[in-house]
Amino acid sequence: MMIARGCLLRSKAESIVKHVASGGSWHGLHSFSEASARGFSSEPSLQAHSTEEIGFKGHGMLAPFTAGWQSTDVHPLVIDRSEGAYVYDINGKKYIDALAGLWCTALGGSEPRLVKAATEQLNKLPFYHSFWNRTTKPSLDLANDVLSMFTAREMGKVFFANSGSEANDSQVKLVWYYNNAMGRPDKKKFIARSKSYHGSTLISASLSGLPALHQKFDLPAPFVLHTDCPHYWRFHLPDETEEEFSTRLANNLENLILKEGPETIAAFIAEPVMGAGGVILPPKTYFEKIQAVLKKYDVLLIADEVITAFGRLGTMFGCDMYNIQPDLVSIAKALSSAYMPIAAILVSPEIADVVHSQSSKLGSFAHGFTYSGHPVACAVAIEALKIYKERNITEHVNTIATRFQEGIKAFSGSPIIGEIRGLGLILGTEFADNKSPNDPFPAEWDELLVIVLISSQHEKRGIPIS
Repeated sequence: MMIARGCLLRSKAESIVKHVASGGSWHGLHSFSEASARGFSSEPSLQAHSTEEIGFKGHGMLAPFTAGWQSTDVHPLVIDRSEGAYVYDINGKKYIDALAGLWCTALGGSEPRLVKAATEQLNKLPFYHSFWNRTTKPSLDLANDVLSMFTAREMGKVFFANSGSEANDSQVKLVWYYNNAMGRPDKKKFIARSKSYHGSTLISASLSGLPALHQKFDLPAPFVLHTDCPHYWRFHLPDETEEEFSTRLANNLENLILKEGPETIAAFIAEPVMGAGGVILPPKTYFEKIQAVLKKYDVLLIADEVITAFGRLGTMFGCDMYNIQPDLVSIAKALSSAYMPIAAILVSPEIADVVHSQSSKLGSFAHGFTYSGHPVACAVAIEALKIYKERNITEHVNTIATRFQEGIKAFSGSPIIGEIRGLGLILGTEFADNKSPNDPFPAEWDELLVIVLISSQHEKRGIPIS
């Protein structure tokens, strides 16, 4: 019954796309409810005469970013191994890992040097902490490597965490500590942007500008404010140029700071290119004008480079691409090519000096994690950074990016594609009715039409995508 219902939905989805592609409109078509979407089931990863007995439906894991009914009613795709840009499920079926895991496996899924680095460190020192002025050699070496690799401006110190969410969560505490040390107890509010993604912890989800991360979780926290999303295609006014759009957004940011009181605004956080919010590139002159406002009102700038760092845009960091001069930087994901969980905060010399000089008054920087600077994760990250340099990863990205970008953008003439945008090896496609930003692709159809239908077409051509 589940597969039969899935076939009916797939057939209906195909009919809708054919209708629109032939000049029809989304308007007047019946939308799919969540209950209908539940009827779709991808092919179970484990084939058996009785999937009820041997399959994984109803497994014991509370899965992240997954509807509860999916964990109970639908067989998950179970990935078993990886090889380069491909992953294989437990039946041996091969998929292109088009999202690089979750924007993170920059060196693919089978880099022997990273496996060797982890194995050697596990055999030597599998764990030691970095509390109370104790640490390990890999932690110290990686901190120096990261500081030397980041060249957009000089940075002073590195703090290690385990994920981008933890890094951005820690940014808030670090900034609060800094302002307390500076005698500015009221300067505690953060400004982020609509449609941004900065993580899923209480604080990092609050910084994020995606409603799904706020609804049902009583978020965002009251100290977080959100300003405009810099998506020119969707939000520009008639006849407004990119430069004029950037000026308007910078003015709106300044007005928000003045409304709240500059003495209360601690920091502004931004991804150089928005990732999970839709691969949104900044419009021309955007960061130049935003940074001028922040400097005017003594507001710190946090660059969230969790997705953009280590070559994805064609520069080693997104800050290099857009001439961003941050006070703080968050990195993760490709830092170890995701072979081990690790993240880091780069701290400017000015902030690091305050933490040092005021420590006698405020005491220790009482923040950190059991696995901060984990020696195995650091050893893997050290090797990953060596590989990026040796293989000139940015040159490689720039060599293949043109073909990648032009190949996907060749589909931009479709009547159901509003915009295809990207840079380097990051790209997003926005679906819209009649190519209009005012008629977005219905949200309730996202998974069914985009993932189900498009993935099925790739499978027919022998290139299934995970």
